[in-house]
Amino acid sequence: MRIYQHITDLIQKAIDVELIETSDQIYARNQILHLLQLDSFLETTYDTEDDSIPTILEKIIDYAVKQGVIDDVLDEKEILSAKIMNCFVARPSVVNHTFNEKYAQSPVDATDYFYGLSKNSNYIQTNRIKKNIHFKADTQYGAMDITINLSKPEKDPEQIKRERSLKKNIDYPKCLLCVENEGYVGRTGHPARSNHRVIRVPLMGENWYLQYSPYVYYNEHSILLAEEHQDMKIDKEAFARLLAFVEKFPHYFIGSNADLPIVGGSILSHNHYQAGRYEFAMTNTNDSFSFQLNNFEHVSAAVLKWPLSVIRLKSTHKDQLLDAAAHVLNSWKNYSDEESNIKAFTGDTPHNTITPIARIREGKYELDLVLRNNRTTNEHPLGIFHPHADVHHIKKENIGLIEVMGLAVLPARLKDELEQIKRFLLGDMDNVNPYHQEWANQIKVMYGEQMDAKESDLILEKELGKKFSRVLEDAGVFKQHEAGKKAFKRFIETVNQHSNRS
Repeated sequence: MRIYQHITDLIQKAIDVELIETSDQIYARNQILHLLQLDSFLETTYDTEDDSIPTILEKIIDYAVKQGVIDDVLDEKEILSAKIMNCFVARPSVVNHTFNEKYAQSPVDATDYFYGLSKNSNYIQTNRIKKNIHFKADTQYGAMDITINLSKPEKDPEQIKRERSLKKNIDYPKCLLCVENEGYVGRTGHPARSNHRVIRVPLMGENWYLQYSPYVYYNEHSILLAEEHQDMKIDKEAFARLLAFVEKFPHYFIGSNADLPIVGGSILSHNHYQAGRYEFAMTNTNDSFSFQLNNFEHVSAAVLKWPLSVIRLKSTHKDQLLDAAAHVLNSWKNYSDEESNIKAFTGDTPHNTITPIARIREGKYELDLVLRNNRTTNEHPLGIFHPHADVHHIKKENIGLIEVMGLAVLPARLKDELEQIKRFLLGDMDNVNPYHQEWANQIKVMYGEQMDAKESDLILEKELGKKFSRVLEDAGVFKQHEAGKKAFKRFIETVNQHSNRS
């Protein structure tokens, strides 16, 4: 039976990538046999197949379904996959000890080790991530990253039925980011985490935990999460935490989603940040103009040439940089400008907050402060500074940290819909999805009707980049025209006036 060869191949791959040592193979084999309800092991004569760990694992899960070990339901397959890979992953204390040993050599060595472990253990879903469509699109703001997200498996009807029928009032772990997910087997409606490990990262006298995202959107896409299940909060302490992190890991950036609905991320109930080893378009964009921050002589300040409204602060003096950032935040929280549709409060409900990003570059600390406002109106019920209705055919969801920096995470439906538009441009279809029709007509008028398949692909990528730029412009509180720049300068004047009084 090929199952025994699949087990042998998986164990050999685990040895090859140094998840286990050769002396561990019998132990690992017996643990897997138990999970597959096999009482013995048969040596096979099949040739070894040079597949990846995720591919071999898929074959083993197919066997388990066919043999009735598990039902053909997403959660059961995920739980068994994680349990099998957990046979190859060291206990959390060992993983942390190895990480710290490597950190003593260099922070890069430490994160290289942990990133490799997270991929090799199939915690990072490398096979699924390969399904994503990804390309760079040149825009007036630089080369934006465009990703059509195809990596997360769709729930089948049986999975959905089970979640409804087995729904229990269980609050352990309280959310997907809680540290209690480490090693959690999973259940219907809550993902399997048997093979999940986190790294303990002390910051400013608190315990924080570093992990990688199972569905990484960029290189070394990581999450730093609080030990306690507590709400997101943007304040001076958060800025200090971000700078403390990049001091420990200077090859990483780190940022935070905003802490208010609409402009925040999908999880506001657990304080966390996102980090990684990647340069987004926003990282290297030019300054639109620079300005002086009163009373912060060691801090340079500039507004970026970017569709959202971003102030970049730089300094070698960390404490003064933090004071300056906190001052900008506090000024913004209370700032209103009717000309720009900005109101700080409706009653006691706040609308202004910041999406911050930190890095160390050329020996200086950098803090990017992205001004956000979540107010809604009858005209814009999803948010005045949220993608507007005319771009919802491309992106309707919240603009979180990743999008803010210039990486579009677009819905899976676009894969087939863009193919339709391509056929329309090539003359193979008379119309497309109604909500794309106006856009498709505009593209055809702009580029003409004589194009080949390759040209249509390049045109669609370019136009999708323009649409994403528009999405981000909608989220900018101060627009890119002259009136918008003047409004931005009015805010900066207010910041400096408050600074003079403090």
